[in-house]
Amino acid sequence: MNYVSSIGSYSIMIREVFKKPTKWPIMKSLILKEIDELIYGSMGIIIFISFFIGGVVAIQTALNISNPLIPRNLIGFATRQSVILEFAPTFTSIIMAGKVGSYITSSIGTMRVTEQIDALEVMGVNSLNYLVFPKIIAMFFYPFVVAIAMYIGILGGWIAGVFGGFSSSADFVEGLQLDFTPFHVTYSFIKSVVFAFVIATVPSYHGYYMKGGALEVGKASTTAFVWTSVVIIILNYILTQLLLG
Repeated sequence: MNYVSSIGSYSIMIREVFKKPTKWPIMKSLILKEIDELIYGSMGIIIFISFFIGGVVAIQTALNISNPLIPRNLIGFATRQSVILEFAPTFTSIIMAGKVGSYITSSIGTMRVTEQIDALEVMGVNSLNYLVFPKIIAMFFYPFVVAIAMYIGILGGWIAGVFGGFSSSADFVEGLQLDFTPFHVTYSFIKSVVFAFVIATVPSYHGYYMKGGALEVGKASTTAFVWTSVVIIILNYILTQLLLG
């Protein structure tokens, strides 16, 4: 019953987020601040991890090709499929759930503990719209992060494959172009938009409705990361079945 109650509270929170909007001049500055914190501030870790994951995929594929009859362009093909279909949209979202989700939960939770949210309510401000709505809008720029993760991941695979001596550049590029389906990129962007909404709202829910003091803020951040990851994995399965099944 606690899970059902939490789902109901989450649904009510989403409805309240879009009620009684904050004035646009204030909201614009809040959105720009969140874009800087949530999107631009996450680019470094995403680029770093994408590059090396793409390289690892290429190397592992090359090392598992023991039959000389198997073409070497399979390395580029496997790297492209792994990065575009799963790594860039899904694994990156798990990373963002840890980095961005913890920040969202702790920042809103701290405001709850220090009674800043109560002060907003007393002033007649819709605190959910003021705090959560800018994060939702900012996270809709998340597909740009996914696109960069795709590019960097494939670049890392190319560098690892070519300079590691596992494949020639021509074979790798041929593998990238082999049986390419443009809808796979669309599928990844659809998933990234859904995951972005989850990353913005689930941690916000845990931060906004937390109770206790400073210690509970840390516990709420951990709980938010776990549940955000669980929801992302479940939605990943459902979206894959709906879009590619």
